[in-house]
Amino acid sequence: MIKYQGKEIELEEGASGSDLVAKLSLNDPALAAAIKINGELRDFNHPLNPNDEVEILNFNDTEGKEVFWHTSAHVLAQAVLRLWPDAQPTIGPPIENGFYYDFANLEISEEDLPKIEKEIKKILGEKHKTKRFVFQGRDEAIKRFSDNPYKVELLKEFPDGDFTAYEQGEFFDLCRGPHLPNLGKIKAFKLMKTSGAYWRGNSEREMLTRIYGISFPDRKMLQDYLHLLQEAKKRDHRVWANKLNLFSVSEYAAGMPIIHPNGMIIWNRLLEFWRALHAKANYQEIKTPAMMSSELWQRSGHWDHYRENMYTCEIDEKEFAVKPMNCPGCMIYFGAHSHSYREFPLRIGEIGHVHRHELSGSLNGLFRVRSFHQDDAHVFMRPSQIKDEILAVLKLADQIYTTFGLEYHLELSTRPEKEKTIGTDQEWEVATEGLRSALEEWGAPYQLNEGDGAFYGPKIDLHVRDALGRSWQCGTIQLDMSLPQRFDLNYTEQDGSQQRPIMIHRALYGSIERFFAIIIEHFGGKFPLWLNPMPIRLICVADRHNEYAHKFKERVQEKGLLCDVDDGQESVSKKIRSAQIEQVGYMLTIGDQELENNTVTVRTRDNVVHGEMSFDAFIEPVLEEYTTRSLTSRLANASDHSK
Repeated sequence: MIKYQGKEIELEEGASGSDLVAKLSLNDPALAAAIKINGELRDFNHPLNPNDEVEILNFNDTEGKEVFWHTSAHVLAQAVLRLWPDAQPTIGPPIENGFYYDFANLEISEEDLPKIEKEIKKILGEKHKTKRFVFQGRDEAIKRFSDNPYKVELLKEFPDGDFTAYEQGEFFDLCRGPHLPNLGKIKAFKLMKTSGAYWRGNSEREMLTRIYGISFPDRKMLQDYLHLLQEAKKRDHRVWANKLNLFSVSEYAAGMPIIHPNGMIIWNRLLEFWRALHAKANYQEIKTPAMMSSELWQRSGHWDHYRENMYTCEIDEKEFAVKPMNCPGCMIYFGAHSHSYREFPLRIGEIGHVHRHELSGSLNGLFRVRSFHQDDAHVFMRPSQIKDEILAVLKLADQIYTTFGLEYHLELSTRPEKEKTIGTDQEWEVATEGLRSALEEWGAPYQLNEGDGAFYGPKIDLHVRDALGRSWQCGTIQLDMSLPQRFDLNYTEQDGSQQRPIMIHRALYGSIERFFAIIIEHFGGKFPLWLNPMPIRLICVADRHNEYAHKFKERVQEKGLLCDVDDGQESVSKKIRSAQIEQVGYMLTIGDQELENNTVTVRTRDNVVHGEMSFDAFIEPVLEEYTTRSLTSRLANASDHSK
């Protein structure tokens, strides 16, 4: 008897995961991508023992995708070696969307990808089964891969344990696994691009050829994915940045964006919204230095573990570093004064400008930058306050994401291997239970990631889903036991004793630059009125309408709304077209009739004409739309409005 989904299932002695899959009739390639036995990923031919707890993962499960895509990476490598036998495979991991494989001694271009795909199709048609091979120690593995210096280098660094490889047909590759039981499960395969990549990400090592790909257990999944890529291309925030004049990146400051005036309108609205919510939630805001001495970073632990990503300099024969994160500055602030339990929970926020050295090849618009702002906050509290404070942070996150129309899901990550963490068992138990009980009371479903917490405490990650269904990790809520300890932070308890505070470290936008990019793509450049840098434009038919238009503009601006006037010499149709391209929210046309009636004719950027409206008929619903941060227009049909 084995246990599956809370039920006991009888199998013959010596049965494997494949036998269980057959018994359950999970024949669809998407339904059995990976198997867990007693919490560990295994191959499907791994034997099952009585009372084993078994979980079968489908393609929609993260680990199921990883196994599916890692097996697919081996198919890619097999095809490349058939076409270029002298190529040397190095590593081929699954990534967020698909996989890649890096090769030495291989020079190809994008034009070679169809040829590789043709060979892949042939390999998949052969429906090879995958077989796991266990070496008799490190030396045997090194001997087997002696003609590949990259595999040998990895083998010499691997910790002691089983050294394994996987075989499919003639292809044999060093791999920890597990893999799909057979290649017939892979029904759709697409190579996306090729690029250069340094061996192990080190710019001082040799350049390899990287090939990216993606695969699915169903052809329609691939079609849907390629359609999604086309839609995402239309929404690319870098394209909209040029169209709407939002930001740019200079060659003189790679990875350090310049936000343009139109972008600053959106940027400031994001910060105004954040500050209003946090003031209401009783947060105090601070500002800490951008650059601090190496002694601080040694104390925080960053100097030893993060120095290669920090920008450093020497001043007065003393080393300094530009801050890669805000936390140590807040620790200094807290430690500068004595504190009482009566102050708790003490909520301290900071919009901190941080810098991290990212590899040039990884830079990507606002998604991956070297200079960015984090909406950090640190909440200092007593152990009994953990649950309530987590709930309060979740409430803030919900208010932020729902305002932008972003759905989100939650993930709880618990303690990694004990020897890799700090803090006592009791501290971890209290911290984890605080997060868990808060999530249970919050009531939304959440994913549990066992052992995926930080070394200093468990955490909750918040992943938002945009209009295309893409998931982005934005917010994080972490219980940090490391920094209060490193900075010897204390408070006076009710009994007069000195106690270490519990600290929540959280960010909700995450990186404001990255969140900016997400909402550009989420809205496809069509920002709601409260964010729109060009919400209202008055369009003059002729010069004689200019004076009226400018007076109307002043009245709109007095209400706190942005507005401009197009009184150029182009035709009205060209002016309207230009405003639509710039995603102006409302276009107000003024001709002789409007001048006589003291009205404007209102048109929206999606070409809905609302007809003539007086100033009051127009401004009242639009002002409500702006102040409530509505995602949709509040203008009714023209027939509902009197002049």
